Amino acid sequence: MTTTEIPLVRADEPAPARSPHLRQLDLYRVITFALVILIHVIGSTTFPQDVVADAFQTPLHLTREAFFALTAFVLVFQYRDRPVQPGKFWRRRFPLVAVPYVVWTVIYRVYSLITSDQPFGSISAQVRTLGLDLLTGNAWYHMYFMLVTLQVYLLFPLLVKLIGLIRRRPWTVLACSGALQAAVAVFMSYPPAALGYGFVSKFFATFVVYQFYMLLGTAAAVHFEAMHAWLRTHSRWVLLAMAGGLAVAETGYFVSVHFGEWPEMASDAFRPYLIPWFVAVIAGIYLAGARWAEGRQRGGRFVSWAVNRSFAVFLTHPIAIALLDPLFVFVGDRYGAPWTTLAAYPATVALTFGIVEVLRRLPWSKALTGRARVPVRA
Repeated sequence: MTTTEIPLVRADEPAPARSPHLRQLDLYRVITFALVILIHVIGSTTFPQDVVADAFQTPLHLTREAFFALTAFVLVFQYRDRPVQPGKFWRRRFPLVAVPYVVWTVIYRVYSLITSDQPFGSISAQVRTLGLDLLTGNAWYHMYFMLVTLQVYLLFPLLVKLIGLIRRRPWTVLACSGALQAAVAVFMSYPPAALGYGFVSKFFATFVVYQFYMLLGTAAAVHFEAMHAWLRTHSRWVLLAMAGGLAVAETGYFVSVHFGEWPEMASDAFRPYLIPWFVAVIAGIYLAGARWAEGRQRGGRFVSWAVNRSFAVFLTHPIAIALLDPLFVFVGDRYGAPWTTLAAYPATVALTFGIVEVLRRLPWSKALTGRARVPVRA
């Protein structure tokens, strides 16, 4: 039986103690993490006003929506047929993210102090800044993801209570959630002048702006067998939806730029014209993983190895990008775009995995990477 052949459970039979491993999600994770690094490399090797670079970044914002859909899917798939004990769930899940979140918030705060030209200031001021970073996820540009993940864990017992409703009326739930998502996207992208971008940016690190994708993942988990079968038999529709969604996203971006939007703002992740693309590409990445899992699984050993390190890769790749900045400047001064990005991406991937391999072998690996230490061979 392949990993995508999930046995159905009859109503008069007890649910299995553990849900089967869905190998297609391994490739889903690897693809998405690879794109996370790519969008951050592009952003670090191009200018904010670069219209072409921002056009490439526009669809790559899929990574955050794809990951929150995946997070909800994995959690709900494990508990869709069995009760969740909130206390036990939180005790097991929270430390795996909360501890690395605190550790890396401190690391990035210290790194900022070391590399900044600004005066150190008082100890009390630095402590206040660190506390604010912990509350907002602003220690570095990617730390918000962990803060939102903790919110998902906190709210998960409530999400489980919606499983019955989603089982009965999935389209109604998704339609209401999608309408709310569109309204939030409009508010985030075109806020009232009295509020401004500074106000709406405070919502970036909250589950509110990702709630539709969480419910999308939840519905997919509750109706997994039907979802999987539909995607496998309608792959052409998925590809057409991806093409249409991408066209809408890029058209929205270029129209916004044409009418005076700053390119970096027009490519923002919360633009309403990105929603169709996000939904379609989430389905597309899952479909790619399903086909891979059902086939010969080329590169399966590497995929498993990379998945085991994916959280650590997410935590550390901005450090790799920062350390490689002299290389980016060297290549950029001599060859310009797009060669800087093309050289930066493999270098960032290589250095990131190098850093991760070191961290995974340290005694405090779990606090740094969320994973147990890899035994050091004698």
